[in-house]
Order: sequence, then C-alpha cells, then structure tokens
Amino acid sequence: MSSDTLRPDVLVQALLEAARKAGAESADALVIEGTSVSIDVRGGRLEHAERAEGLDVGLRVLIGQRQACVSSSDARPETMAVMAERAVAMAREAPEDPYAGLAEASQLSARRDAEGLELLDTSAEPDPAMLEEDARRAEASALAVRGISQIDQASAAYSRRMVHMAASNGFSGGYGRSSRHISCVAITGEGTAMERDWSSEGRIFQADLPSPESIGQEAGERAVARKGSRKPPSGAYPVLYDERVAASLIGHLTSAINGASIARGSSWLRDALGQQILPAGIDLIETPHRVRIAGTRPFDAEGLATQTRHLVKDGVLQGWVLDLATGRKLGMESTANASRGPSAPPSPSLSNTALTLGGQTREALIRDMGTGLLITSLIGSTINATTGDYSRGASGFWVENGQIAYPVNECTIAGSLRQMLMRITPGNDVRAHLSTQVPSLLVEGLTIAGA
Repeated sequence: MSSDTLRPDVLVQALLEAARKAGAESADALVIEGTSVSIDVRGGRLEHAERAEGLDVGLRVLIGQRQACVSSSDARPETMAVMAERAVAMAREAPEDPYAGLAEASQLSARRDAEGLELLDTSAEPDPAMLEEDARRAEASALAVRGISQIDQASAAYSRRMVHMAASNGFSGGYGRSSRHISCVAITGEGTAMERDWSSEGRIFQADLPSPESIGQEAGERAVARKGSRKPPSGAYPVLYDERVAASLIGHLTSAINGASIARGSSWLRDALGQQILPAGIDLIETPHRVRIAGTRPFDAEGLATQTRHLVKDGVLQGWVLDLATGRKLGMESTANASRGPSAPPSPSLSNTALTLGGQTREALIRDMGTGLLITSLIGSTINATTGDYSRGASGFWVENGQIAYPVNECTIAGSLRQMLMRITPGNDVRAHLSTQVPSLLVEGLTIAGA
C-alpha cells in the first residue's frame, strides 16, 4: 500500500466504508499511528533501549441500539473488511443499550484539527544517542550530589502519535501529539537505611524541557533530604500535601463526578450537585484549549467541541463529567468529555484542570501549620468510592513549630474525603506546564498512624 493509503485520515474513511458494506447502520472509527523511543541507563552504561512503531485501528458499529467494537494493528483492506463483518455480527448479538448512539450532526464541533494549540513538535525526532546522552547527564548530575550512594535508574524518552477519528454522522478530524521526557531515581544510604526519591520532567516541545543536569540534581537533593527517615507520631494533625502529590487529592474529586460513576450510583458525590464541596472562593475549572499542554484537546472522542467550564465554582459543584451515553442516562447533555481507545466505546474523562490558587507560598503554609506532616510521596491507597473513606500510605517530613524537623516514612493518613476537601487551604506554587494544576494543599485534622 502507498503512504497515502496508510494515512490516518484515509484509513478511518476506509473503515467506515467497510462497516457500511458489512451492514452497519452507523459507525465511528479511530486510527492512531505512532512512534516511541525510550532509553534507560545505569552506572553510566546503557541498560535498556526500546523503540516501537505502530498503527492501531478501531471500529465501533451500531445496529439499532446494539453496538460492538473491534480493533487491529493490520490496516490491509481485507483485514478491515473482516473487522467490519465481525463487528456487525457481534453487534447483532449484543444486548440493547438504550443510551448508545452517535452525536447528531448539530452537536458536532466545527473545529476538526488542533491548529494553534501547539501539540506537536515538528523538529527532528531525537536519535537514540541523544536520548542516551540525556539520561547519562541526568545520572551523573544526581551522583554528584553529596550523600547519593547509587542511581536506581535514569531515563529519557520521546513519543509522537497522529490521531484521526471519523463517524458516519459526518465528523472527521485529527491532530498530532508529541512528548519528550527525562527522569531520574536516586538512592541514599545502604541496606535497610536506604531511601530514594526522584525527579521527572516532560514537555511537548524538546526546546521547553529542562536540562538533564537540573533533573538529576533535583532527584539527588530530594533523596538526600530523606536520609534518616523514621515514623512520625500518631494522632490528629494538619497535613500539607506538597504540590508533587496534591493533584491526587483533587483527582479523587474528579473521579467522583465522572458520569460513569454517577450513572452507576457508586460515587460519594452522587447527591452533591449544587452543593458546597470545596471552601467558598475556590474554583475547579476545566481548560481544554491551553497551548502546549499535554491534556489539551480541540474536540472530544465523539466529535463534540470542547470548552472551558467550571466544575466547581465558589466551592459549589456545578456539574458532572459526561459523554453522550452517560448524559443520556442521566437526562443531561454531554459535556464533551468523551475519550476512547481503538478497542472500546467512549467513556467520560477530563482534559486539563486548574484549582484556584491561594495567597500563600508553600513555606508560609509550613509555617502556619505549626506541627504536622508534609507529604511528598503517597504509597498505595484504600479509597471507598461510594462513601469517600480515605486511607493512604505516605512519606515526607515532620514539621514542628512551623519548621521541617526530620524526614518520615511508613505512616498512614486517613479521613473522609468530603470533610477533607472542605478543609483545604491552597498555596500558590503550581507549575505552568502541567495539565492538572493543583498547588500545595494544607488539610486540617487528618488522622496519622505512625510510631
């Protein structure tokens, strides 16, 4: 086949035509073509190198209210014809879903690409030698930090993918994405006294990525700061979630307002629409069109136009995160939050989000908390999605009299998410390049199980 025949925008149309010929009443198709390269070094030597080039094609067909999905990595015409026939046969045997269906033509986004959003770095793909050199430089910088005993791993990676989707309702759109990453994990101490920490940076554009040396140095300094960790005291104390981990706390909120959970009745926020769930003055906003940001998307996986909207405004929950099916089930309009892969139907998910910043720095929050726990790492979780009961392993630093006293590990924090979120005080320390922008969060009155 020619290179034009293999273009994602051509392949989706071929899939739709195959579905029509096989007897589908309606259909949508997704094609993802991509390349990824990753390099790991250890002890100054190459440890692992991997390159992957692939093509994934996915087809969803509908017959009445019955649907089925199939996928393949083979884009030959005969394969696509077989895919379509199998999908139609599966759909005829599938149970009816009264909420399944494509968007109406009037709902479709007028925008069909990501022009102006800068999601694809068009400069030359970095060769493996360049990635290996970045990983080596990060490792050497971490080893140069006094107190570092070894480097667990230093890595560099690149990926690029082109995505195109089309549907029998007339929608056809696509765009490219790229990413570039460097990470390093450093270790201090020996044997049972060993502690580790890490640093990782990712950007869409190579030119925006921090130097390998700065990443390695940060990993080393973070690890050294953890030397001599011990358990903190047990009791009820304020807890400060460092910006590195604070997004996980807000992530429990966004998971709870996902339309799939609401439709199942399995969310601890299922009855909270229009209620106060964050302190007054705090907003949580979805911002799907931020330039050069990994979570940006010009339209969703059902062809609807994405837009900035308040999830929480002045502390009050404004709405759910919906695709077409969950919206229909709840008697609401889609919020253009559909996402999907080649082998499954759409489901709701968020793009970029941002929480209102506070007026204090992280250092000021540490000072104001008096005595308590600063968390820099979370380990495992026991979250009851229905009740919001919260329990997680944590490590970080114990704070006394507003100053960091010593590093801590092997402790557990617990509370109720509904109560915790109503007691947050945000800092002002977000990183501009992140898709999820959540500053350090001070939470009053959690239970700590330590020594």
